[in-house]
Amino acid sequence: MTKKQAIQLFQERKVRTVWDDEQEKWYFSIVDVCEVLTDSKSPTAYWRKLKQRLKEEGNETVTNCHALKLRAADGKMRLTDVADTEQLFRIIQSVPSPKAEPFKQWMAQVASQRLDQMQDPELSIEQAIVDYRRLGYSEAWINQRIKSIEVRKELTDEWKRTGVQEGLEFASLTDIITREWSGFTTKQYKHYKGLKKENLRDNMTNLEIALNILAEASATEISKDRNPKGYNAQTQVAKEGGSVAKAARKQLESKLGRSVITKDKASDYLLPEGSEEERKDK
Repeated sequence: MTKKQAIQLFQERKVRTVWDDEQEKWYFSIVDVCEVLTDSKSPTAYWRKLKQRLKEEGNETVTNCHALKLRAADGKMRLTDVADTEQLFRIIQSVPSPKAEPFKQWMAQVASQRLDQMQDPELSIEQAIVDYRRLGYSEAWINQRIKSIEVRKELTDEWKRTGVQEGLEFASLTDIITREWSGFTTKQYKHYKGLKKENLRDNMTNLEIALNILAEASATEISKDRNPKGYNAQTQVAKEGGSVAKAARKQLESKLGRSVITKDKASDYLLPEGSEEERKDK
């Protein structure tokens, strides 16, 4: 089962969500929804009291809600009560708010967009571009990142074709490629940049992304040429793909006189959230 967290915006207010690939449904943070609907200064306390009242009334929806670990404001992963669309519709009925109906329509739109994206992957890419722009990434960086997504997808499709299993085997081959060209495993690379749960690729510079693209694209082409079978055979391919990017990296560094592997991360060069006007002024 794969669960992917995302921040959705309702009237410029954040709602933490989780997409469950297996069940093909969104889960919404109930506390965030309560905050949006009520403007409460203590949405956690509001939800606690509402949950207690609904339980006393014998509301089965509350009983069936469960908790998932979501990233809190302090950056830590904390268990948070979540509800799927159907459950949340019922909970909203118990929250007196003029935003209730617009919020329901927004929820339905979020669900519909995701299902559309599953049918048409191009829509997912378009949404990613919008999200990266909103976060403040440059157009040049976004173009590189989108290309890296396409290259990565082609590589994982090739791995599947040759019998590599998703999960640990995918992660292991990724580590081999990354270590070969950068000198770091994925975990070491993230530690070097001071990252925790953040996505490494979203925190690479243009040059780092370019080298990673070269490594993964090379591994894909070598695999297509040799047609290796299974994980063990693919480990050598992964190393050779990474070595192509390593050679390019070393040659570039000799010209620059410095390493292209940096500690820079997104927070170092993105404008603070909410700085849309600042971006327009530049």
